[in-house]
Amino acid sequence: MLLAGLGTSWMLDGLEVTIIGAMGAVLASPHTLGLTPGQVGAIGSFYISGAVIGALEFGWLTDRYGRRRMFFLTLGFYLAGVMLSAFAWNFWSLGAFRLLTGLGIGGEYAAVNSAVDELMPARLRGRISLAVNGTYWLGAALGAGATLLLLNPALFPVRLGWRLGFGLGAILGSAVLLLRNFIPESPRWLVTHGQAGAAEAAMREIETRADAAALVAEKKLTLQPRRNFGLALIFRVLLQKYRARAVLVFTLMAAQAFLYNALFFTYALMLTRFYHVPAGRSGLYLLTLAAGNFLGPLLLGPLFDTIGRRKMLTATYGLSGLLLAGTGYLFLHGVFNAATQTFAWSAIFFTASAGASAAYLTASEVFPLEMRALAIALFYAVGTAAGGVLAPLLFGRLIGNGTPAAICGGYVFGGGLMAAAAFVAAWLGVDAEQKSLEDISAPLSAVE
Repeated sequence: MLLAGLGTSWMLDGLEVTIIGAMGAVLASPHTLGLTPGQVGAIGSFYISGAVIGALEFGWLTDRYGRRRMFFLTLGFYLAGVMLSAFAWNFWSLGAFRLLTGLGIGGEYAAVNSAVDELMPARLRGRISLAVNGTYWLGAALGAGATLLLLNPALFPVRLGWRLGFGLGAILGSAVLLLRNFIPESPRWLVTHGQAGAAEAAMREIETRADAAALVAEKKLTLQPRRNFGLALIFRVLLQKYRARAVLVFTLMAAQAFLYNALFFTYALMLTRFYHVPAGRSGLYLLTLAAGNFLGPLLLGPLFDTIGRRKMLTATYGLSGLLLAGTGYLFLHGVFNAATQTFAWSAIFFTASAGASAAYLTASEVFPLEMRALAIALFYAVGTAAGGVLAPLLFGRLIGNGTPAAICGGYVFGGGLMAAAAFVAAWLGVDAEQKSLEDISAPLSAVE
Protein backbone atom coordinates (compact mmCIF):
# COMPACT_ATOMS: atom_id res chain seq x y z
CA MET A 1 0.00 0.00 0.00
CA LEU A 2 2.84 2.36 0.93
CA LEU A 3 4.72 1.82 -2.32
CA ALA A 4 1.51 2.05 -4.34
CA GLY A 5 0.50 5.33 -2.73
CA LEU A 6 3.91 6.95 -3.10
CA GLY A 7 5.29 5.36 -6.26
CA THR A 8 2.29 6.47 -8.27
CA SER A 9 3.50 10.06 -8.07
CA TRP A 10 6.19 9.07 -10.55
CA MET A 11 3.51 7.43 -12.69
CA LEU A 12 1.68 10.75 -12.85
CA ASP A 13 4.81 12.55 -14.03
CA GLY A 14 5.44 9.86 -16.64
CA LEU A 15 1.88 10.15 -17.82
CA GLU A 16 2.08 13.93 -18.14
CA VAL A 17 5.40 14.04 -19.99
CA THR A 18 4.34 11.23 -22.31
CA ILE A 19 0.97 12.68 -23.18
CA ILE A 20 2.32 16.14 -23.98
CA GLY A 21 5.17 14.55 -25.95
CA ALA A 22 2.82 12.37 -27.98
CA MET A 23 0.48 15.32 -28.48
CA GLY A 24 3.23 17.52 -29.94
CA ALA A 25 2.25 16.99 -33.56
CA VAL A 26 -1.49 17.03 -32.76
CA LEU A 27 -1.24 20.36 -30.95
CA ALA A 28 0.46 21.77 -34.03
CA SER A 29 -2.65 20.97 -36.09
CA PRO A 30 -4.86 23.94 -37.11
CA HIS A 31 -7.81 21.85 -35.86
CA THR A 32 -6.49 22.05 -32.27
CA LEU A 33 -4.31 24.90 -30.93
CA GLY A 34 -2.15 25.39 -34.04
CA LEU A 35 1.15 25.53 -32.12
CA THR A 36 4.52 25.91 -33.84
CA PRO A 37 7.33 23.39 -33.09
CA GLY A 38 8.95 26.05 -30.92
CA GLN A 39 5.73 26.54 -28.95
CA VAL A 40 5.36 22.78 -28.46
CA GLY A 41 8.83 22.77 -26.91
CA ALA A 42 7.90 25.81 -24.83
CA ILE A 43 4.87 24.00 -23.39
CA GLY A 44 7.30 21.41 -22.07
CA SER A 45 9.40 24.18 -20.58
CA PHE A 46 6.33 25.68 -18.83
CA TYR A 47 5.74 22.31 -17.16
CA ILE A 48 9.39 21.92 -16.16
CA SER A 49 9.53 25.50 -14.87
CA GLY A 50 6.51 24.82 -12.69
CA ALA A 51 8.15 21.68 -11.38
CA VAL A 52 11.29 23.63 -10.49
CA ILE A 53 9.31 26.27 -8.56
CA GLY A 54 7.13 23.65 -6.88
CA ALA A 55 10.11 21.57 -5.81
CA LEU A 56 11.77 24.54 -4.10
CA GLU A 57 8.66 25.78 -2.32
CA PHE A 58 7.30 22.41 -1.23
CA GLY A 59 10.75 21.02 -0.44
CA TRP A 60 11.20 23.61 2.29
CA LEU A 61 7.63 23.08 3.55
CA THR A 62 8.12 19.29 3.59
CA ASP A 63 11.11 19.52 5.92
CA ARG A 64 9.30 21.96 8.18
CA TYR A 65 5.75 20.54 8.31
CA GLY A 66 6.21 16.86 7.47
CA ARG A 67 6.17 14.48 4.53
CA ARG A 68 2.55 13.37 4.85
CA ARG A 69 0.91 16.80 4.85
CA MET A 70 2.80 17.91 1.80
CA PHE A 71 2.17 14.92 -0.42
CA PHE A 72 -1.58 15.59 -0.05
CA LEU A 73 -1.17 19.27 -0.88
CA THR A 74 1.11 18.71 -3.87
CA LEU A 75 -1.27 16.15 -5.33
CA GLY A 76 -4.05 18.73 -5.05
CA PHE A 77 -2.04 21.20 -7.12
CA TYR A 78 -1.44 18.51 -9.72
CA LEU A 79 -5.13 17.64 -9.97
CA ALA A 80 -6.12 21.29 -10.43
CA GLY A 81 -3.53 21.86 -13.15
CA VAL A 82 -4.25 18.74 -15.16
CA MET A 83 -8.01 19.27 -15.12
CA LEU A 84 -7.64 22.86 -16.28
CA SER A 85 -5.24 21.77 -19.04
CA ALA A 86 -8.10 19.84 -20.62
CA PHE A 87 -9.92 23.15 -21.16
CA ALA A 88 -7.04 25.23 -22.57
CA TRP A 89 -7.95 27.45 -25.53
CA ASN A 90 -4.60 28.77 -26.79
CA PHE A 91 -0.83 28.59 -26.27
CA TRP A 92 -0.76 30.87 -23.24
CA SER A 93 -3.64 29.23 -21.38
CA LEU A 94 -2.14 25.77 -21.91
CA GLY A 95 1.24 27.07 -20.79
CA ALA A 96 -0.25 28.51 -17.58
CA PHE A 97 -2.11 25.31 -16.74
CA ARG A 98 0.94 23.16 -17.44
CA LEU A 99 2.90 25.46 -15.11
CA LEU A 100 0.35 24.74 -12.36
CA THR A 101 0.54 20.99 -13.07
CA GLY A 102 4.31 21.17 -12.79
CA LEU A 103 4.06 22.93 -9.42
CA GLY A 104 2.34 19.88 -7.99
CA ILE A 105 4.66 17.34 -9.58
CA GLY A 106 7.78 19.23 -8.46
CA GLY A 107 6.51 19.23 -4.89
CA GLU A 108 5.84 15.51 -5.13
CA TYR A 109 9.50 14.79 -5.86
CA ALA A 110 10.64 16.24 -2.53
CA ALA A 111 7.87 14.86 -0.33
CA VAL A 112 7.66 11.39 -1.85
CA ASN A 113 11.37 10.63 -2.25
CA SER A 114 12.02 11.70 1.34
CA ALA A 115 9.26 9.45 2.63
CA VAL A 116 10.28 6.42 0.55
CA ASP A 117 13.93 6.46 1.58
CA GLU A 118 13.12 7.11 5.26
CA LEU A 119 10.68 4.19 5.41
CA MET A 120 12.81 1.57 3.62
CA PRO A 121 15.45 -0.76 5.20
CA ALA A 122 19.08 0.05 4.32
CA ARG A 123 19.82 -3.30 2.63
CA LEU A 124 16.98 -2.80 0.11
CA ARG A 125 16.86 0.98 -0.15
CA GLY A 126 18.68 1.21 -3.48
CA ARG A 127 16.63 -1.30 -5.43
CA ILE A 128 13.31 -0.17 -3.93
CA SER A 129 14.04 3.49 -4.58
CA LEU A 130 15.03 2.78 -8.19
CA ALA A 131 11.99 0.56 -8.72
CA VAL A 132 9.67 3.27 -7.33
CA ASN A 133 11.30 5.87 -9.56
CA GLY A 134 10.95 3.43 -12.45
CA THR A 135 7.17 3.49 -12.12
CA TYR A 136 7.44 6.76 -14.02
CA TRP A 137 7.58 4.54 -17.08
CA LEU A 138 4.44 2.67 -16.20
CA GLY A 139 2.77 6.05 -16.41
CA ALA A 140 4.57 6.66 -19.68
CA ALA A 141 3.31 3.34 -21.04
CA LEU A 142 -0.21 4.18 -19.90
CA GLY A 143 0.05 7.55 -21.60
CA ALA A 144 1.41 5.98 -24.78
CA GLY A 145 -1.37 3.40 -24.91
CA ALA A 146 -4.00 6.05 -24.20
CA THR A 147 -2.77 8.35 -26.96
CA LEU A 148 -3.06 5.52 -29.49
CA LEU A 149 -6.79 5.58 -28.79
CA LEU A 150 -7.41 9.21 -27.90
CA LEU A 151 -5.42 10.64 -30.83
CA ASN A 152 -6.98 8.26 -33.35
CA PRO A 153 -9.33 10.44 -35.46
CA ALA A 154 -11.40 7.38 -36.30
CA LEU A 155 -12.35 7.09 -32.62
CA PHE A 156 -12.31 10.68 -31.37
CA PRO A 157 -12.43 14.04 -33.15
CA VAL A 158 -8.98 15.67 -33.29
CA ARG A 159 -10.23 18.67 -31.30
CA LEU A 160 -11.45 16.38 -28.45
CA GLY A 161 -8.95 13.51 -28.09
CA TRP A 162 -6.07 15.55 -26.67
CA ARG A 163 -8.36 17.08 -24.06
CA LEU A 164 -9.45 13.63 -22.88
CA GLY A 165 -5.78 12.74 -22.48
CA PHE A 166 -5.41 15.30 -19.72
CA GLY A 167 -8.59 13.99 -18.12
CA LEU A 168 -6.87 10.62 -17.76
CA GLY A 169 -4.30 12.20 -15.43
CA ALA A 170 -7.07 13.62 -13.26
CA ILE A 171 -8.67 10.18 -12.89
CA LEU A 172 -5.40 8.48 -11.92
CA GLY A 173 -4.50 11.31 -9.52
CA SER A 174 -7.84 11.01 -7.75
CA ALA A 175 -7.22 7.29 -7.15
CA VAL A 176 -3.77 8.07 -5.71
CA LEU A 177 -5.35 10.58 -3.33
CA LEU A 178 -7.41 7.77 -1.78
CA LEU A 179 -4.38 5.46 -1.40
CA ARG A 180 -2.40 8.08 0.52
CA ASN A 181 -4.81 7.98 3.42
CA PHE A 182 -3.09 4.73 4.45
CA ILE A 183 0.48 6.11 4.48
CA PRO A 184 1.96 7.16 7.86
CA GLU A 185 4.24 10.08 8.57
CA SER A 186 7.98 9.33 8.51
CA PRO A 187 9.03 8.26 12.05
CA ARG A 188 12.44 9.79 11.39
CA TRP A 189 10.88 13.19 10.71
CA LEU A 190 8.63 12.92 13.77
CA VAL A 191 11.40 12.10 16.22
CA THR A 192 13.68 14.93 15.05
CA HIS A 193 10.78 17.36 15.48
CA GLY A 194 10.06 16.44 19.10
CA GLN A 195 7.22 13.98 18.45
CA ALA A 196 8.70 10.77 19.90
CA GLY A 197 5.31 9.33 20.85
CA ALA A 198 3.92 9.82 17.35
CA ALA A 199 7.12 8.27 15.92
CA GLU A 200 6.66 5.15 18.07
CA ALA A 201 3.03 4.88 16.96
CA ALA A 202 4.01 5.23 13.30
CA MET A 203 6.62 2.48 13.69
CA ARG A 204 4.09 0.14 15.28
CA GLU A 205 1.69 0.83 12.42
CA ILE A 206 4.37 0.08 9.82
CA GLU A 207 5.44 -3.13 11.59
CA THR A 208 1.82 -4.28 11.89
CA ARG A 209 1.10 -3.71 8.20
CA ALA A 210 4.36 -5.39 7.19
CA ASP A 211 3.65 -8.29 9.58
CA ALA A 212 7.17 -7.87 10.95
CA ALA A 213 8.55 -8.17 14.46
CA ALA A 214 9.96 -5.06 16.07
CA LEU A 215 13.67 -4.69 15.39
CA VAL A 216 16.26 -4.12 18.08
CA ALA A 217 18.45 -1.14 17.28
CA GLU A 218 22.12 -1.95 16.73
CA LYS A 219 23.17 1.63 17.44
CA LYS A 220 21.82 4.44 19.54
CA LEU A 221 21.71 8.08 18.52
CA THR A 222 21.04 10.95 20.89
CA LEU A 223 19.04 13.79 19.39
CA GLN A 224 18.11 17.29 20.48
CA PRO A 225 14.77 17.78 18.68
CA ARG A 226 13.92 21.12 17.08
CA ARG A 227 10.84 22.15 15.13
CA ASN A 228 12.66 24.57 12.84
CA PHE A 229 16.29 24.41 11.74
CA GLY A 230 16.36 27.60 9.67
CA LEU A 231 17.49 28.08 6.09
CA ALA A 232 20.74 29.79 7.15
CA LEU A 233 21.91 26.71 9.05
CA ILE A 234 20.83 24.36 6.28
CA PHE A 235 22.64 26.26 3.52
CA ARG A 236 25.74 26.68 5.67
CA VAL A 237 25.90 22.91 6.21
CA LEU A 238 25.23 22.28 2.52
CA LEU A 239 27.85 24.64 1.17
CA GLN A 240 30.56 23.99 3.73
CA LYS A 241 30.40 20.46 5.15
CA TYR A 242 28.77 18.83 2.12
CA ARG A 243 30.15 20.93 -0.73
CA ALA A 244 31.56 17.96 -2.68
CA ARG A 245 28.28 16.08 -2.37
CA ALA A 246 26.43 19.17 -3.60
CA VAL A 247 28.60 19.26 -6.75
CA LEU A 248 27.98 15.53 -7.29
CA VAL A 249 24.19 15.74 -7.01
CA PHE A 250 23.89 18.89 -9.13
CA THR A 251 25.94 17.33 -11.93
CA LEU A 252 23.94 14.11 -11.93
CA MET A 253 20.63 15.97 -11.92
CA ALA A 254 21.53 18.45 -14.67
CA ALA A 255 22.92 15.83 -17.05
CA GLN A 256 19.97 13.44 -16.81
CA ALA A 257 17.48 16.31 -17.00
CA PHE A 258 18.97 17.50 -20.27
CA LEU A 259 18.92 14.03 -21.81
CA TYR A 260 15.38 13.16 -20.82
CA ASN A 261 13.68 16.47 -21.44
CA ALA A 262 15.44 16.91 -24.77
CA LEU A 263 14.23 13.58 -26.10
CA PHE A 264 10.86 13.08 -24.50
CA PHE A 265 9.32 16.47 -25.16
CA THR A 266 10.31 16.31 -28.84
CA TYR A 267 10.39 12.63 -29.85
CA ALA A 268 6.97 12.85 -31.52
CA LEU A 269 8.16 15.76 -33.67
CA MET A 270 11.22 13.71 -34.64
CA LEU A 271 9.09 10.77 -35.73
CA THR A 272 6.61 12.85 -37.72
CA ARG A 273 9.11 15.24 -39.33
CA PHE A 274 11.93 12.86 -40.25
CA TYR A 275 10.24 9.46 -40.44
CA HIS A 276 6.73 10.57 -41.50
CA VAL A 277 4.97 8.70 -38.70
CA PRO A 278 1.30 9.81 -38.42
CA ALA A 279 0.78 12.05 -35.41
CA GLY A 280 -1.71 9.70 -33.76
CA ARG A 281 0.70 6.73 -34.00
CA SER A 282 3.66 8.18 -32.13
CA GLY A 283 2.41 6.67 -28.87
CA LEU A 284 2.99 3.19 -30.31
CA TYR A 285 6.71 3.87 -30.57
CA LEU A 286 6.78 5.25 -27.05
CA LEU A 287 5.70 1.89 -25.65
CA THR A 288 9.11 0.53 -26.67
CA LEU A 289 10.86 3.48 -25.00
CA ALA A 290 8.80 3.05 -21.84
CA ALA A 291 9.69 -0.64 -21.68
CA GLY A 292 13.42 0.10 -21.85
CA ASN A 293 13.11 2.81 -19.22
CA PHE A 294 11.09 0.68 -16.81
CA LEU A 295 13.29 -2.41 -17.14
CA GLY A 296 16.51 -0.44 -16.57
CA PRO A 297 15.88 0.51 -12.89
CA LEU A 298 14.09 -2.78 -12.22
CA LEU A 299 16.91 -5.02 -13.48
CA LEU A 300 19.91 -2.85 -12.65
CA GLY A 301 18.56 -1.58 -9.31
CA PRO A 302 19.82 -4.53 -7.20
CA LEU A 303 23.35 -3.85 -8.46
CA PHE A 304 23.29 -0.45 -6.74
CA ASP A 305 22.92 -2.37 -3.44
CA THR A 306 25.60 -4.98 -4.24
CA ILE A 307 28.23 -3.54 -6.60
CA GLY A 308 27.65 -0.10 -5.09
CA ARG A 309 26.38 3.40 -5.82
CA ARG A 310 29.61 4.97 -7.07
CA LYS A 311 30.51 2.24 -9.57
CA MET A 312 27.00 1.88 -10.95
CA LEU A 313 26.46 5.63 -11.32
CA THR A 314 29.73 5.87 -13.25
CA ALA A 315 28.81 2.94 -15.49
CA THR A 316 25.23 3.98 -16.26
CA TYR A 317 25.99 7.64 -16.95
CA GLY A 318 29.10 6.86 -19.01
CA LEU A 319 27.42 4.23 -21.19
CA SER A 320 24.34 6.42 -21.70
CA GLY A 321 26.50 9.30 -22.92
CA LEU A 322 28.36 7.05 -25.35
CA LEU A 323 25.12 5.63 -26.74
CA LEU A 324 23.53 9.07 -27.09
CA ALA A 325 26.45 10.50 -29.05
CA GLY A 326 26.60 7.36 -31.20
CA THR A 327 22.88 7.62 -31.96
CA GLY A 328 23.35 11.21 -33.13
CA TYR A 329 26.14 10.14 -35.45
CA LEU A 330 24.08 7.31 -36.99
CA PHE A 331 21.07 9.62 -37.39
CA LEU A 332 23.24 12.13 -39.24
CA HIS A 333 24.29 9.44 -41.71
CA GLY A 334 20.71 8.26 -42.35
CA VAL A 335 21.17 4.80 -40.85
CA PHE A 336 17.85 4.75 -38.96
CA ASN A 337 14.23 4.30 -39.84
CA ALA A 338 11.43 4.93 -37.34
CA ALA A 339 11.72 1.47 -35.76
CA THR A 340 15.52 1.39 -35.44
CA GLN A 341 15.63 4.98 -34.20
CA THR A 342 13.17 4.00 -31.46
CA PHE A 343 15.25 0.92 -30.59
CA ALA A 344 18.36 3.11 -30.28
CA TRP A 345 16.52 5.50 -27.95
CA SER A 346 15.34 2.50 -25.90
CA ALA A 347 18.90 1.20 -25.51
CA ILE A 348 20.01 4.61 -24.27
CA PHE A 349 17.17 4.82 -21.80
CA PHE A 350 17.72 1.31 -20.39
CA THR A 351 20.95 2.51 -18.77
CA ALA A 352 20.07 6.20 -18.43
CA SER A 353 16.87 5.49 -16.48
CA ALA A 354 18.78 3.50 -13.86
CA GLY A 355 21.33 6.31 -13.54
CA ALA A 356 18.68 9.03 -13.41
CA SER A 357 16.69 7.17 -10.73
CA ALA A 358 19.90 6.72 -8.74
CA ALA A 359 20.52 10.49 -8.95
CA TYR A 360 17.33 11.06 -6.94
CA LEU A 361 18.37 8.29 -4.55
CA THR A 362 21.74 10.00 -4.09
CA ALA A 363 20.15 13.38 -3.39
CA SER A 364 17.96 11.76 -0.74
CA GLU A 365 20.72 9.74 0.95
CA VAL A 366 23.75 11.97 1.24
CA PHE A 367 22.35 14.91 3.23
CA PRO A 368 21.01 15.08 6.83
CA LEU A 369 17.39 14.23 7.57
CA GLU A 370 16.38 17.76 8.54
CA MET A 371 17.31 19.09 5.09
CA ARG A 372 16.57 15.99 3.01
CA ALA A 373 13.43 17.20 1.23
CA LEU A 374 14.89 20.65 0.62
CA ALA A 375 18.10 19.10 -0.75
CA ILE A 376 16.11 16.91 -3.15
CA ALA A 377 14.06 19.93 -4.19
CA LEU A 378 17.02 22.27 -4.50
CA PHE A 379 19.11 19.98 -6.68
CA TYR A 380 16.13 18.83 -8.71
CA ALA A 381 15.23 22.48 -9.28
CA VAL A 382 18.71 23.80 -10.03
CA GLY A 383 19.70 20.75 -12.05
CA THR A 384 16.45 20.73 -14.00
CA ALA A 385 16.62 24.47 -14.60
CA ALA A 386 20.14 24.04 -15.95
CA GLY A 387 19.45 20.96 -18.03
CA GLY A 388 15.71 20.53 -18.37
CA VAL A 389 14.22 23.92 -19.18
CA LEU A 390 16.77 24.56 -21.93
CA ALA A 391 16.54 21.14 -23.55
CA PRO A 392 12.95 21.20 -24.95
CA LEU A 393 13.42 24.73 -26.29
CA LEU A 394 16.76 23.85 -27.89
CA PHE A 395 15.64 20.59 -29.48
CA GLY A 396 12.30 22.06 -30.55
CA ARG A 397 14.24 24.67 -32.52
CA LEU A 398 16.73 22.13 -33.88
CA ILE A 399 13.92 19.90 -35.13
CA GLY A 400 12.03 22.90 -36.52
CA ASN A 401 15.20 23.84 -38.41
CA GLY A 402 15.07 20.40 -40.03
CA THR A 403 18.84 19.93 -40.34
CA PRO A 404 20.13 16.48 -39.29
CA ALA A 405 23.56 17.96 -38.55
CA ALA A 406 22.05 20.35 -35.99
CA ILE A 407 20.19 17.54 -34.26
CA CYS A 408 23.32 15.39 -34.25
CA GLY A 409 25.17 18.24 -32.57
CA GLY A 410 22.50 18.36 -29.86
CA TYR A 411 22.84 14.61 -29.27
CA VAL A 412 26.62 14.81 -29.04
CA PHE A 413 26.36 17.71 -26.59
CA GLY A 414 23.96 15.70 -24.42
CA GLY A 415 26.28 12.70 -24.58
CA GLY A 416 29.15 14.89 -23.43
CA LEU A 417 27.12 16.05 -20.42
CA MET A 418 26.41 12.45 -19.42
CA ALA A 419 30.07 11.50 -19.80
CA ALA A 420 31.11 14.46 -17.63
CA ALA A 421 28.61 13.36 -14.98
CA ALA A 422 30.12 9.85 -15.06
CA PHE A 423 33.54 11.33 -14.32
CA VAL A 424 32.15 13.35 -11.40
CA ALA A 425 30.40 10.24 -10.02
CA ALA A 426 33.66 8.27 -10.09
CA TRP A 427 35.47 11.14 -8.37
CA LEU A 428 32.95 12.33 -5.77
CA GLY A 429 30.51 9.41 -5.46
CA VAL A 430 29.40 8.25 -2.00
CA ASP A 431 29.47 4.54 -1.10
CA ALA A 432 26.05 4.57 0.58
CA GLU A 433 25.03 0.96 -0.09
CA GLN A 434 23.96 -1.17 2.90
CA LYS A 435 24.29 1.80 5.29
CA SER A 436 21.63 3.51 7.38
CA LEU A 437 20.80 7.07 6.43
CA GLU A 438 22.19 8.29 9.76
CA ASP A 439 25.56 6.60 9.06
CA ILE A 440 25.79 8.30 5.66
CA SER A 441 25.04 11.75 7.10
CA ALA A 442 24.30 12.37 10.77
CA PRO A 443 21.15 14.39 11.58
CA LEU A 444 21.68 18.08 12.36
CA SER A 445 19.96 17.45 15.69
CA ALA A 446 22.40 14.70 16.71
CA VAL A 447 24.25 15.30 19.97
CA GLU A 448 27.93 14.41 19.68
